[in-house]
Amino acid sequence: MKTISKKSFQTRAVHAGERVPPADFTPVTTPIWTTVGYLYESMDDLDAVFDGNKRGQVYLRYSNPTVEAFENAIADLEVADAAQAYSSGMAAIHAALLAVGVKAGTAVVAALDVYGATFSLLNSLFKSMDVTLRMVDVTNHDEVESALKETHAVVLYAESISNPLLKVADIPALAELAHRYSASLLVDNTFASPYLFNPIAHRADMSIHSATKYISGHGDTLAGVVATSNENKKKLFELNKLVGSVLGPFESWLALRGLKTLPLRMKQHCQNAQQVAGWLAKHSRVAKVNYPGLVEHPQHALADKLFGGRYGGMLSFEIKGAGKAEVYRFMEALNVCLPATTLGDVYSLVLHPATSSHRSLTAEQRAQVGISDGLVRLSAGIEAVEDILSDLEGALKV
Repeated sequence: MKTISKKSFQTRAVHAGERVPPADFTPVTTPIWTTVGYLYESMDDLDAVFDGNKRGQVYLRYSNPTVEAFENAIADLEVADAAQAYSSGMAAIHAALLAVGVKAGTAVVAALDVYGATFSLLNSLFKSMDVTLRMVDVTNHDEVESALKETHAVVLYAESISNPLLKVADIPALAELAHRYSASLLVDNTFASPYLFNPIAHRADMSIHSATKYISGHGDTLAGVVATSNENKKKLFELNKLVGSVLGPFESWLALRGLKTLPLRMKQHCQNAQQVAGWLAKHSRVAKVNYPGLVEHPQHALADKLFGGRYGGMLSFEIKGAGKAEVYRFMEALNVCLPATTLGDVYSLVLHPATSSHRSLTAEQRAQVGISDGLVRLSAGIEAVEDILSDLEGALKV
């Protein structure tokens, strides 16, 4: 770059030390690139980068080296061509739906028991934009096929493991159905994480994550990401340039750092959840446990086939005869398990879906989905499992 050594102190104070020419070394870990803009030796170089004929960066809303490193890591782990990062999981879901053609006059078929905010996005925002919505039980393939055939939907939307009832979707079968009727299959893979499952490898068109959860893993980062084909990546990229729901460099760095320990954390999450679910299933105060690792789970065999004998760190359970007040007292009595409105952290976390994740649904809608006032969602952390069990035992006695 051009020298500024002969400029005034004021000018040098602003520019000194920056834009050092690249040296013959590579950092071991990706640094945080916080610059908004970039300079090139010639305007022709900048023009070539804008055109995509030359590799480079032009503006933070377009791309960033730290963000790209995170996207490349996700694409690798999801066995996908590419990935696009977002400022949150909901931004990722919204963009994915738009990128595959959801607009006025089109239809979406979606799983009935999706995350509450996703339910509201589809049932409120998109329906207000004249999008037809048909919500179905995605474990009933006849119902799915009828909905696709009748609505001519452009999208079939499902969660690999549903939130909060832990139903397991047969993604290969759903992909076949969606493509038979010219629909794209979008899969929220947050609960499974790339450690358990890769939807793209099973012919899904997009695998979506709230990277806030297992991918980042430490409760300190808000992020979303979509893994997909190169063609879909181009659509997502152009959308994000216009909408601006970009993931910042610092958040990308935290998510990338968290991703490095995903296999270690998920192994412990899965082990703890399996033991907790088995223990709860035998407890006198528990009416029902939802966890794919239990043999009595309706999709246990499918989960075993898709996830290879690991069933994730999420479970939910119903406390016998409990309403909102009783669940609140249970949650207040916990010490190790924290009552927080998130999941996938190193900490064990509990949540009351009826008044948190699915609060925006009416009582009738929650009943239709199967979310009772006595339902508790538990994200098993990586603590010693005996401490988690002791904490639950004490709280269930209250």
